Amino acid sequence: MTGDGPPSSRPLRPPVRREPLLHVSGRGRTMVLTFDDGPDPRYTPTILKTLRKYDVRAMFFVCGGMADANKDLLAEMADDGHIVGNHTWTHPLLTQLRRPQIRSEIERTCDVIEDAYGERPLWFRAPYGAWNRATFQIGADLGMEPVAWTVDSRDWTTPGTGAIVHRVEHGAAPGVIVLSHDAGGDRSQSVRALRDYLPQLLDSGYHLTVPRRRYV
Repeated sequence: MTGDGPPSSRPLRPPVRREPLLHVSGRGRTMVLTFDDGPDPRYTPTILKTLRKYDVRAMFFVCGGMADANKDLLAEMADDGHIVGNHTWTHPLLTQLRRPQIRSEIERTCDVIEDAYGERPLWFRAPYGAWNRATFQIGADLGMEPVAWTVDSRDWTTPGTGAIVHRVEHGAAPGVIVLSHDAGGDRSQSVRALRDYLPQLLDSGYHLTVPRRRYV
């Protein structure tokens, strides 16, 4: 776990963004898998098991309330080398909240992630992909960069395992960030879809990893 340290040793904060930036290298057919809204003890453990089977790292954008109730799963993510990002405490529409409410949603989640994962998050994703200036400013003030996605599996609509697999495989390309969910409803289709498309992507030569932080 990293502390704040004296002012001279603190990393520079990223500049406030006007839109989410995706720093994912397209070299070597690199892709990133992300999972939102968890962790959920019904689905997250199986997703972690599947990722472990294929030695793949992913990003989990967790909600603070879920994380606080399932700290063991965040510890497991840390042990497996996954990145845990901030997805607010209760998954609200941030653009309809006042600044103090936005800060509370994000900062409380940073605290529980630090406690369970071992370090504060470096990445933030707004629920529903709804960003505004206050959200960018508060996230930057808390030392995080915004992350969106480029391929939406739309698994939250429970369209069927085959439809999820098709969307991910059809959208696969170097530099893609895939949005899926491991909580927020019945995610059994998401679990089964991962088992199907993950080996297919690997066999197709894709390298599934997590992005490195970069300041510009």
